[in-house]
Amino acid sequence: MGFMKFSARRDLRETLYRVYNSRAFQSSNNNNEPIVLSIAQKRQKRAEILGYKSHGDYVLEERMAKDPKTVLEFLEDLKDKALDFAKKETQEIAEFAKKTDGILDLQSWDVAYYSEKIKEERFNLKEEELKPYFALENVLKGAFLVAEKLYGLKFIKQINIPVYHNEVEVYEVLENNQHKALLYTDFFPRKEKRQGAWMTSFKGQYIDQEGENHRPHISIVCNFSPKNGEEPSLLTFGEATTLFHEFGHALHGILANTKHKSLSGTHVAWDFVELPSQFMENYCYQPEALSLFAKHYKTEEPLDFSQVEKIKKSATFMEATATLRQVSFALLDMAWHNQSDFSKETVSGFENKAIDNVRLLPKVENTNFSTGFAHIFQGGYSAGYYSYKWAEVLDADAFAYFEEKGIFDPETAQKFKTYILSKGGTENPMELYEKFRGEKPSNQALLKRSGLI
Repeated sequence: MGFMKFSARRDLRETLYRVYNSRAFQSSNNNNEPIVLSIAQKRQKRAEILGYKSHGDYVLEERMAKDPKTVLEFLEDLKDKALDFAKKETQEIAEFAKKTDGILDLQSWDVAYYSEKIKEERFNLKEEELKPYFALENVLKGAFLVAEKLYGLKFIKQINIPVYHNEVEVYEVLENNQHKALLYTDFFPRKEKRQGAWMTSFKGQYIDQEGENHRPHISIVCNFSPKNGEEPSLLTFGEATTLFHEFGHALHGILANTKHKSLSGTHVAWDFVELPSQFMENYCYQPEALSLFAKHYKTEEPLDFSQVEKIKKSATFMEATATLRQVSFALLDMAWHNQSDFSKETVSGFENKAIDNVRLLPKVENTNFSTGFAHIFQGGYSAGYYSYKWAEVLDADAFAYFEEKGIFDPETAQKFKTYILSKGGTENPMELYEKFRGEKPSNQALLKRSGLI
């Protein structure tokens, strides 16, 4: 993605786009078309054997959304809200590309590059210049302080607990001076470590038959740049939000308080699990929270809050296009998993029918998304890709409630802790959300945050 954003070589951007988007879609032994059709057919057959109309019905029965009809209505509503805004954003990019470089036919490989140019011009915001204010050690301390202000937790570094690598650190989590959990942090890349960022549990929370509450061992893993000589590990703003995101998952595990391990912590409905993590990202945009940790690593000068406003405004830049992109992926996912007969389908034809009405630019011939859509065909998101936007609605609505009361309001935080973070999967997630919020979630906060109303 970095190359597509920053390379001025349009010919190379086109080459990379075509190669990447034609992977597993060529006449070779690595063509995924028959595999995609086979997976979709087998999932449908399994659903029918189990008494369900479709794979989507089978999967969604145990999700917050409950059925494909609810998901499709949710996606169509977001599509309707975003489409006109996204068309205007695309037109703006087209006009900028024409004015800047004489581009007369804006293509998919141009969008990221010219979007970045407009962003730099409009906001004068360069992430490299912000990195000295987001030293990893300070950001982590900031996350701990936010958790302390919200939930009364303290994080005490331990040096005598065994770890699997010398870069891993361990913190004992205390609540009211009582042991609550262990938190392991593993932040730097190494040869044998996979890419990305995630939270995991080494030991889940549960209550045994004698009534003893076994507390969890939780880990957050990232791949940040390590320190460079005397310079500490410095994060981009995006990496800082990633840390807060995974820390939100960690809090879901740390504050778990259920009887059964299988229902504890993050063992919740798929479309509910991202609420605690995405909720925590909001604190990275709040001056009241940033003042706790966003300080220059050398001078301790606090981050200028005018920069924070630029960050907040830039966060909504091209948001309609980003929303439509996520909606298109989710619609494609639901199309593959909400149909009974694939015998007359081709992968390309099926995909075109599913998402042609949300394309902003001409389809590039000999490319296909489904054959490389690992999230739904390999990664466990089948009939579940919508949950990304679903969780955004939940986190925006939840944080709007905090903003009404105060972002560190103890009563609101206690309700979030009680109903969202500690209950795990023991109750219906919609009912839990309503107990916290006092009403069903609304997409109005997300639309407002995204600049779509």
